[in-house]
Amino acid sequence: MRSSGRATAAAQTFVFSQIAETVKAQNYEFDSLVLSISLPAQLCVREHSCWLHVKKEVREKGLALDKDDVIQVKEAFKWIMQSLVAKELGGGVAVVSKSVFTRMAVVKALEKISDDKFLKQYPCPPARPASSCVPQDVQCLHVSVFIAGRYNKFCRSLPQTPWLIDGERRMESSVEELIAAPVLTAFRADGFNFSSSGREDVDVRTLGNGRPFAMELQNPHKSRLSKLQMKELQETINKSSDKIRVRDLQIVTREAMGRMKEGEEEKTKSYTALVWTLKPIQKEDISFIDDIKDLTLDQKTPLRVLHRRALAVRQRVIHTMNARYVDAHHFYLALKTQAGTYIKEFVHGDFGRTKPNLCELLKTDTDILELDVESVDVDWPPAIPE
Repeated sequence: MRSSGRATAAAQTFVFSQIAETVKAQNYEFDSLVLSISLPAQLCVREHSCWLHVKKEVREKGLALDKDDVIQVKEAFKWIMQSLVAKELGGGVAVVSKSVFTRMAVVKALEKISDDKFLKQYPCPPARPASSCVPQDVQCLHVSVFIAGRYNKFCRSLPQTPWLIDGERRMESSVEELIAAPVLTAFRADGFNFSSSGREDVDVRTLGNGRPFAMELQNPHKSRLSKLQMKELQETINKSSDKIRVRDLQIVTREAMGRMKEGEEEKTKSYTALVWTLKPIQKEDISFIDDIKDLTLDQKTPLRVLHRRALAVRQRVIHTMNARYVDAHHFYLALKTQAGTYIKEFVHGDFGRTKPNLCELLKTDTDILELDVESVDVDWPPAIPE
């Protein structure tokens, strides 16, 4: 028994040392850990054999024992290994609910087979294994970290996300990539998911307080940055390009990210458009626009996005408008609208797919030359004083 005990202890030391060395080599930062283990399916068969043997021995002594009363091999192994690994790495052990850890195919077979039939096919108790347990693969994975902020876009040739057509990149970079590169470096993350409160076209600027965005950082090796470090990261992003600017950069929870999308279509957004008119205009020709309130539009899916959005007629509301005369063929139009309103289509009509439209209101052809997002009225993430 002594030699068997020494062999078991040696095997345990080998396994937990290999796990600890792998984690150290990947240079993770963490407060607590969860050890997940996948054991060979053959072990389920050995475990079942042991269970039948124990049940037989217990019955012969006039006692009763249910299978749920027995600690399964995987759980026992995890209890031993997890504390050893945590002690070696200096982290705590996270308490999680009991996992579903059996190999389903083997378990289902063992549930269906009778005791007598099993005993004919497999020794009970099982023979002592000839070799120790050896890890086949050790993988480390950190839970995601979530960050949020607001971005401005000052360039009219920068898409929000990588612009690929038929597998070919059409623009040098994107808002997403300019933000993500320094962030991934700071958190030493393997990847990310980017989301935002709406999106602007490639030729549209986003000004004012910017557009709320959030990022899920996948498998970050560094999970904690102080407020000062987050501010320094924000400055790094802002210095990396004059095409964008980030503000209010902060770490948030997964649950808090949902606030960005809450009631998205009920939110309002403000825009400024430079409008061209075919017919010459005077100041008095556009003054009536200021009096229009809560104009309801019927917008059929625009032709330019029909390839990626379902064909439908969507009602949107323009709450207020203000026109500022420039010259006989140009004026600035400021709008406050329901989120999701297609501004370009309201201005040029999209071949009558948006009704009413500015062409109908002015009784002349109109087109949009420039468009800026002035504000996205989403009260998230919390503002951080400069």
